[in-house]
Order: sequence, then C-alpha cells, then structure tokens
Amino acid sequence: MIVLGVESSCDETGLALYDTQRGLLSHALYSQVAMHEQYGGVVPELASRDHIRRAIPLLQETLAKAGVALADIDAIAYTQGPGLAGALLVGSSVACSLGLAADKPVLGIHHLEGHLLSPLLASEPPEFPFVALLVSGGHTQLMRVDGVGQYALLGETLDDAAGEAFDKSAKLLGLGYPGGPAISRLAEFGDPSVYKLPRPMLHSKDLNFSFSGLKTAVLTVVKNHEEKVIANICEQDKADIARGFVDAIVDVLTAKCVSALKHTGLKRLVIAGGVGANAQLRAALNAAAAKKRFKVFYPELEFCTDNGAMIAFAGAMRLQINPQAAKRDYSFNVRPRWPLDEIREI
Repeated sequence: MIVLGVESSCDETGLALYDTQRGLLSHALYSQVAMHEQYGGVVPELASRDHIRRAIPLLQETLAKAGVALADIDAIAYTQGPGLAGALLVGSSVACSLGLAADKPVLGIHHLEGHLLSPLLASEPPEFPFVALLVSGGHTQLMRVDGVGQYALLGETLDDAAGEAFDKSAKLLGLGYPGGPAISRLAEFGDPSVYKLPRPMLHSKDLNFSFSGLKTAVLTVVKNHEEKVIANICEQDKADIARGFVDAIVDVLTAKCVSALKHTGLKRLVIAGGVGANAQLRAALNAAAAKKRFKVFYPELEFCTDNGAMIAFAGAMRLQINPQAAKRDYSFNVRPRWPLDEIREI
C-alpha cells in the first residue's frame, strides 16, 4: 500500500510517499522560516498563500523522486488539524482535489499523531507501549501510547508550550526568529552558574508543566540588567542568560519524563516534536536513561519539525488496521483546535 502524505499545518509544506512494504519512498519539504523571519513569527495569511504556491511543485518532486505516478498510490492522508485554519485548508483542499481527480480515498490525520508516530520511521523504532513527550512550539504533553490510536494523556502544559517559551525568551534576548535553535546554540557558550532560573512545577505531584513563569524570569533578568537596553548587553551576558533558561527548561522536561515512566512502569520513552531536536535536551535524557535504565527514542532530525513523511506514515498505519478508514467523500473540514484525546477511534 502506497500512501501520499500532505502536511500544511503551519509554516512548512511537506509531501511524502510511504509504502507499507518498502518504507518511506520519498519526501519533499519547503520551510517558510526566511519569509516569516522579518516579522518575528508566523504570519498566517502569508503562510496560507505560500502553501498554495508550493504544494503542486512539491508533489511533482515527491512523485519523481520515487518514480511513482499519482495513479499508483492507494490513498492520500492529509493534516486535518490542529494548526492554522487557512494553512490547514490549503493542504486539505489539495489532498481532496487530488483524491477526486485520481479516484483515490482520502484520510484526515491528527497533526500530533503524526509527530507521535514519527520515531517509528527511524532505523531502530520503539515497540508499543511507551511514554511519549510531545514537545513543540504549540504543544507540551506527556502521553501513554499503547498502539496506533491508543493514546492516554498523562500531563500537559497549563500555559506556554516549551517551544513557545524558547521562542519568546530568544526574542527577549534579541535573537530573532526562529528563536529555539538560536537560544540553544547561544547557551553552549554560557556559564551555568551565573543565572539560576526557576524550574516551574519541577516538584509538583503531577505530570503537568508551566513555562510562562520561566519566560517572565528571563524578562526580569533582562530588565534588571545594569545596561537596561538589550542591545547593549554583551554577548557573554546573553549566553549566560540563555544557558540559565535552557538548563531550567531541560531540567523540568527531563524530570517529568522520568516521573511519567515511573508512574506507568514503562521503560521506553519517545520524544517527538520540534524541541526534540534540541541538543541539550537529548543529552540530559540520554544521561537520565543511562542512570535510570530506560531507553529513549528520537525521530530522525529531519522529521522533528513538521513534515509530510509523518503524515503519510500515520495514514498508512491507520489504513493497515482499518482499510475502510479512508473515504471517497471529498468534502472536508479542518480542526484548528483538536485535542489528541478526542481523536477518532480506528
């Protein structure tokens, strides 16, 4: 079975082909980071327009790389939500139009399910069940995963997501957009002893998160700096603040993951989402795994951010379990807000 995946939930346009017998055949991705950088964040209307421009050329590239014709595919999976409404509408309309034109069934996929299953694309995929940390610009959640479509929420952020805190704190330091990778790189040159920032909810008795206070702590440090003006803060000071921030957020994420494993009794941890590419987080989790004797799995770096491969794969997994999940009803709706625990059963 060959499934075409279409992803357009935010600022990346991704298409991919996944074969249940041969694995990932091809994928193509276009990032809008350069376009949104001048605005300091994603502009939804610009994102939607760019998805329209990129979708068909990326489709042609994906098909050509795999040596597959549109008539050869068996189904089309697309991101139905959550995400930006206009961006989701572009990908959904492209997928359903292709389905109608080629007489292929279509299937809407939950964006977070794509991220959740993306580590299964790795050369050494985890086995079910496992605990998963979904950590990105829009979501920070701990889930118990017993199989495809079998997800139980263990804990989530009560305010800002981890990736959002990365971006906002980076902006306070004048690092631009996207802030997450920039503040992580800068933190490598910082002194961990200079700024001891708070670890929100580190010792709470649940598995929830809170990062708005950490972002506020960064703001306070910046405002209280003797130079007052961010442009005048020396690069070493910025690096020290960045190190304090990154250490705080990594400590919280690592501790909560260890607590979730203890709570469930499981020994496998899966990290998914854009922040899963963070080098400091990976180092801390690997160290914890060696000490606590659990195993941690990550997606390939190219599949940490939004991509079509994870959507094609999630669609293929669902269709293997229930071949009737895809329909030839080409009307569509999108779900900009769609909790993962409300996902339709297989």
